[in-house]
Amino acid sequence: MDVNAENEVIAVPPGRVTLSDRRTQRSWSVELAPYRLAAFPTTQAQYAQITGRRPSSGKGERLPVEGVSWWDAVRFCNALSRREGLAPVYRLHGDDEGIEWDMSTDGYRLPTEAEWEHACRAGTVDARYGRLDEIAWYRGNSHERIHDVAGKQPNAWGLYDMLGNVWEWCWDIYDAEVYGTYRVLRGGGWFDEHWSCRASVRRRSHPTFQVDDVGFRIARSVFSEL
Repeated sequence: MDVNAENEVIAVPPGRVTLSDRRTQRSWSVELAPYRLAAFPTTQAQYAQITGRRPSSGKGERLPVEGVSWWDAVRFCNALSRREGLAPVYRLHGDDEGIEWDMSTDGYRLPTEAEWEHACRAGTVDARYGRLDEIAWYRGNSHERIHDVAGKQPNAWGLYDMLGNVWEWCWDIYDAEVYGTYRVLRGGGWFDEHWSCRASVRRRSHPTFQVDDVGFRIARSVFSEL
């Protein structure tokens, strides 16, 4: 699999998704316009090609990049946008001090958690889009290590590793009142038990933390052509 293939983005149809949080017992619905989402988590090869860095603890070109903070992920999105001649989505203010999302631009970005869950479910309503052992690397089958992307079956929309292998950073703040700037993680990872690898599970981490089972995948907004 070459870097161009890893950069493939899938057209995701519009829809509505209902998110929920077990801690607060809160649920809320989000309407989504069409967007595009990478078929795979960003790989170590792709990350190295764009940034010149190899931050991951395990080494392998087709392994998902991990050990990257939320800030690393948004900087990668801007760098990839510039490389492809697209307007960067994020406006950064100092080192890890502030960020704005320019919603008028068509560059690469992180998905919102609503976009992530909608894409993960791919029209299904169950906790998973298939049998867990067939679609995900998790504690029960990973031998406690990360695996190459696309080693399991994709969902109905052609998206791989939406569950398991690595948790994925999303754009959203998890709960500003309680956790401040902590950002949302979705999907479960290679070291997680089966109950963490479900479409609805929300986790959180500080945007500066770099963890060996946390990566990301890229998204792009879709604009109507006049």
